[in-house]
Amino acid sequence: MRHNKKVNHLGRQSAHRKALMANMATSLILNKRISTTVAKAKSLRTYVEPLITRSKEDTTHSRRICFSCLRDKNAVTELFRTVAPAVGERPGGYTRILKTGFRLGDAADMCIIELVDFNETYGKEVQATGKARTRRGRGGAKKEEAAPAAEGAEAPVAENAEKPAVKKAAPKKTAAPKPAVKKSPVQKTSGAKVATPTRTANKRGA
Repeated sequence: MRHNKKVNHLGRQSAHRKALMANMATSLILNKRISTTVAKAKSLRTYVEPLITRSKEDTTHSRRICFSCLRDKNAVTELFRTVAPAVGERPGGYTRILKTGFRLGDAADMCIIELVDFNETYGKEVQATGKARTRRGRGGAKKEEAAPAAEGAEAPVAENAEKPAVKKAAPKKTAAPKPAVKKSPVQKTSGAKVATPTRTANKRGA
């Protein structure tokens, strides 16, 4: 186990590994996109991006250094004539790695490595919207746009405009007190006794 591991040897000797990187870098420059494993793509990114940075300065010395690494005249010509002008003022980050799943057979982690400035689909999308799409900050922008629109919708109030008359609430009517009803005095009966009803005997108990 090597803890201080800086270079991924990819299971190859030095000469084999350099030839592999040169062939992959040539294919990437000529085709602008290749499919490979994630481990090889990460190693290729550190190999080809310094060459793209050097191609910004079109001199004989820069061309010879790139040729010593790529070992292909057509790739060097494509690098200095097509790739370098497209890169422009981009300060690094010329490649993009997109994972595509696992390879059938050995289940190796596969990906696509491409040159960022030659992806036409993503470039058209950014030009149409004016900026890259993000998942954050969608609700805030809508609220900010809605606030000025609501303010502008209010109609200006004229200085001499008459104010609407305010209706005064009518006083509540209080109910008049009901007159007291005098109870008639109980009429006194004469000395004759008044017969009071008596309970009849229960027939069953009789």
